[in-house]
Amino acid sequence: QVQLVESGGRLVQAGGSLRLSCVASESILGTQTVINTMAWYRQAPGKQRELVAAVTSGGPTKYAEAVKGRFTISSDNAKNTVFLQMNSLKPEDTAVYYCNADPRPWATPGDYWGQGTQVIVSS
Repeated sequence: QVQLVESGGRLVQAGGSLRLSCVASESILGTQTVINTMAWYRQAPGKQRELVAAVTSGGPTKYAEAVKGRFTISSDNAKNTVFLQMNSLKPEDTAVYYCNADPRPWATPGDYWGQGTQVIVSS
């Protein structure tokens, strides 16, 4: 079992930037889960949760069309952390952002979810 904890969400003005972080840890001592997919999803009020960005071991990434060129997903394997750098934020980016992970490559969505961190972009 993997526990994911997101952080970094806050209120920002349109055009600003945020960097979200997600730290993965084992919820059961003595286990070792190799994560091959990490992703960020978001869910705006009244809307379906959607994929924002994903990365697999080895580096390949994918992004939602709405965030291409503005968001970047990256990871620090030594710290078991995945990041989402968000630039040129728009009010439409307002949502709760969720970290997601899975041992399988390109598992979207994966089995493990974080609790979410709220991002509010003011106009």
